[in-house]
Amino acid sequence: MDRRRPPVTLEHVARVAGVSRATASRVLTGSGPSSAEARGRVQAVAERLGYVADPVARALVHGRGTRLVVAATAAAPDALECAYLSRVVATTAAVCADQGLGVALQWLPLGGPQAALDGLARDRSVAGVVLVDTTRLVLDSVPRELHGRVVSIGAGSRDVPLVDVDTEAAATAIVGHLVATGRRRIALIAGPTWLPCSERPVAAYRAAVAAAGLPARVVAGGFDTASGRAGAREALRRWPDTDAVYGICDEVALGALQVLRAAGRQVPGDVAVAGFDDIPAAESSGLTTATHPVERIADAAARSALGRVADGPTLFASDLVVRESA
Repeated sequence: MDRRRPPVTLEHVARVAGVSRATASRVLTGSGPSSAEARGRVQAVAERLGYVADPVARALVHGRGTRLVVAATAAAPDALECAYLSRVVATTAAVCADQGLGVALQWLPLGGPQAALDGLARDRSVAGVVLVDTTRLVLDSVPRELHGRVVSIGAGSRDVPLVDVDTEAAATAIVGHLVATGRRRIALIAGPTWLPCSERPVAAYRAAVAAAGLPARVVAGGFDTASGRAGAREALRRWPDTDAVYGICDEVALGALQVLRAAGRQVPGDVAVAGFDDIPAAESSGLTTATHPVERIADAAARSALGRVADGPTLFASDLVVRESA
């Protein structure tokens, strides 16, 4: 037979103290007025009975919420199963643990995020929201009730602060390195066209090659090795004299490497290859790249969302990492 003592509830405290449940709740949460006599009785009874307040209920009473939500935009929910988002969520969870909060990952449909965002705005358990892979539609759909506790990684607006890596500076450094090492026909495999954050490195690439008096060669792509392979094939088909390929991220660059080597092109002898992110596979494959401080970005975004900070863009520096491929 289980002889463990059942937990003391708010109702127990109120009954023994001779007050209403509402009065006991106001006293124990500090959420409203009560007489000195009632406060004294309730506090004494709570201490004698060993009452422990529910931290979730206490947080909700004070309007602080109990969790931070990482809301990522994607065409389908299975796109959330990626290493990048895992790093963002893990870092966010560490920040939340320090503040006694939970963390949740939520999908925002690419074509219609309004219902999901409205649900987050109505949910009293949501202390803050970190948007990831943010589109302009998402930014335009953020309810006013979330302003001041929502931050974006990827793209921002007047009401939604941006925290991200300085991809423009990274792209400029990568192209500068390729030009400095004698490359003159540099093709870029770009990111998804629906993602605003993909536009910044493309614009920086175009400006950098123009400043060097070189032609811009851009092919559409994505963020995986398959799009890197397809992009490299397209670049070689359109410009057989290509002497450098810059992938929008390391996965894309690694896919391009596979195609170039299969085509008999020597890397870096015939074609130099560079990426962005500095993932572990980049080091093991000798890929020239630039760093992406995901953990620092996620940490800053989470703290900003929970701190009700609504400042302008925060961009973290990226460092060029030169290896054998370029």
